[in-house]
Amino acid sequence: MNITSLKAVLAAAGFLLSGAALAAATLVQDVRVFDGKSAHARRSVLFEDGVVVDADFRGPVPAGARMVDGAGRSLLPGLIDAHTHAFRDQELPLMFGVTTQVDMFTGVPLMQEMQAAMKAGKNKQRADMFSAGTLVTAPGGHGTQFGMAIPTLTRAEDAQAFVDARIAEGSDFIKIVMEAGGHGMRKLDTLDLPTVKAVIAAAHRRGKLAVVHVSTEQDARAVLEAGADGLVHLFPGAAVPQARADSLAALAREKGAFVIPTFTVLESVAGAHEDDLLRHPQLASLLDGEAQGQLKARYGATARPALLEAPRMVTAALRRAGVPVLAGSDAGNPGTQYGVSLHRELAALVEAGLSPLDALASATSVPAKAFKLGQRGCIAKGCKADLLLVEGDPTRDIMATRRIVEVWKDGESVNPMREARRRQVAQAAAGKSGGKPLALPADGRISQFSEAKLGSPFGSGWMPTVDAIAGGRSTTTLAAQPALGDGQVPLAISGTISPDLPYAWAGAAFMPGERPMQAADLSAARLVRFKVRGDGGSYRAMMMSQGVPMPGYAFFTAGPEWTEVSIPFSAFRGVDPARATMIGFAAGPKAGPYRFEIADVRLLER
Repeated sequence: MNITSLKAVLAAAGFLLSGAALAAATLVQDVRVFDGKSAHARRSVLFEDGVVVDADFRGPVPAGARMVDGAGRSLLPGLIDAHTHAFRDQELPLMFGVTTQVDMFTGVPLMQEMQAAMKAGKNKQRADMFSAGTLVTAPGGHGTQFGMAIPTLTRAEDAQAFVDARIAEGSDFIKIVMEAGGHGMRKLDTLDLPTVKAVIAAAHRRGKLAVVHVSTEQDARAVLEAGADGLVHLFPGAAVPQARADSLAALAREKGAFVIPTFTVLESVAGAHEDDLLRHPQLASLLDGEAQGQLKARYGATARPALLEAPRMVTAALRRAGVPVLAGSDAGNPGTQYGVSLHRELAALVEAGLSPLDALASATSVPAKAFKLGQRGCIAKGCKADLLLVEGDPTRDIMATRRIVEVWKDGESVNPMREARRRQVAQAAAGKSGGKPLALPADGRISQFSEAKLGSPFGSGWMPTVDAIAGGRSTTTLAAQPALGDGQVPLAISGTISPDLPYAWAGAAFMPGERPMQAADLSAARLVRFKVRGDGGSYRAMMMSQGVPMPGYAFFTAGPEWTEVSIPFSAFRGVDPARATMIGFAAGPKAGPYRFEIADVRLLER
């Protein structure tokens, strides 16, 4: 192929970018091909300069082309995660063959920077991103709890102006939140149905998709009737009557909507899934301790697998009804991790009733079509050369997607990046294993409270912690109390939890690092033990570790008499004590006044 005809192919595909370096030709020979829709037992695929030149190449090997042996292997389009929150680590998805993310909420400056890089052809070392930018939610509603100020919507008559502002910022589509809380989460402020309808209509007037976050069957039906283009979650819950699952699927089909079940995050809510991804050595070797901590975390403190019955039934009904089902992990949340979690999502979709072929389509051609992503999610002439080569046949065994041989982004191999990351993870692990845990006091006591000082034997000490960082208005006061008979000085923690945030908190925190929120290795201990009394309310012990945005929680009751409480570190799910940044004792999220006292706080081996 001469350079003139090559440019014609690139231009037709929409990938001719000024100043972009052109990738060399690669020929994957005698490989099983899943082209986004169908499987082909044996083909050779030629790609060059960022696009597929021939998906069934039969000629002589082009001069200078790199040849890749495809025997016993399968070539897939680069995977598309149809539901992420891509605030960080945009290169991490590539490590696992996810070359495109559909982002449901991220910072506007990041979205705009990614869009500019993609347009300039300078995004070869990160997954591409198509984003909703700022989601549409109510004041104090879901999406306002992440510590960054965002605009919110209160009135249906303001919907068009709100949508137009998001489009002006660069939003590729509009995401709407209809979430009133539940399943352990306190009641949330949410958009009402007339406002949601107005936002959907406003998006459609501007030619944009309108997708909706829901968490109940009732809301799912309501927004589908209102004309939503897609549901970006299914709802957790126990089994529903088959007729109801079928009728919801029929409604989605009638309205031409698609659905992203997001089993990975639903499993986190249910506290249900095992760390099967981390038991896969090839996958785990690409995840450092920080990344693994996020994957190990859970929303659900206890296992409630019954919450997965309803979404599994509805997903099976959607498949039977021919409704487009898209694979999305909701990565960015506890229990998920960018890139790698999509492989769990694929397995969960198969467990829910999709065939492996359907599941592969749900992460390639189906999201590409649903979100109008152009020539990606496919292997055909002119398709973007974002590709994934795996050992085995994932059209029969979906677990084969985890046996990654090579990844290409814009026609260039990502394997050098993957190997560099693998070395970095190994070096970090070796450094950690060669270090020593922080030496704890002989008695383990970390509370040295007095009227003069809230002291500690190490770290940056004790201090208030409140939800102001996330826009909340909860208050706390820390005050030393008269010493107990054993000489220990209690710390009274009191204040008011504001109703502004669904995840409101306030209390006291011990910072084990030399600076607040600096990591310290507390692995010499296995539990925290303390004495408590108070107003009879239920409170939370918290622990955080580096790189995990959500703390692990364990609950305790502060009754009128002093009680000794022991909480093993293992109760703080997803937290790595070797990277601990905070241990806290807090009220919330229940609104109202609170008061409790703690004393004799110790970190102990047993």
